[in-house]
Parts: sequence; structure tokens; C-alpha cells
Amino acid sequence: MKIFIYILIFIAIGLMIYNATMLDFDNLFEGDSSIAAISILAAACAIVLLLILKTSITIKKKSK
Repeated sequence: MKIFIYILIFIAIGLMIYNATMLDFDNLFEGDSSIAAISILAAACAIVLLLILKTSITIKKKSK
């Protein structure tokens, strides 16, 4: 499970980098740039949720 979480985190980071290349800073919230910005935020949320899951698993192991 630990390796799977790290793989998902790296995939989310890769998606953030890919979507950052698609941003148009002159028109940030228009067209494909708005989709890229939303995707970057979604990937960041996924990373936060995966880190919370990883922390909860370590707490569960220590409490047993």
C-alpha cells in the first residue's frame, strides 16, 4: 500500500507539471488554460489526500 501511495503521488506531480506547461499566463482563466489551472488544483488536492491517508496508516500501525 505504501508503494502504491507513492506511485499515485508521483503521477499527480507529473500531471501538475504537464498542466503547468499548458498554462497561458496572459489569459489564465480562458480556454484550455482554465482547464489546466483546475487540473493543477485537483492534483494538489489529490496529493494532500494521499498524504493524509499515509499519515493515518502510520498512526494506525503505531496504535496497535
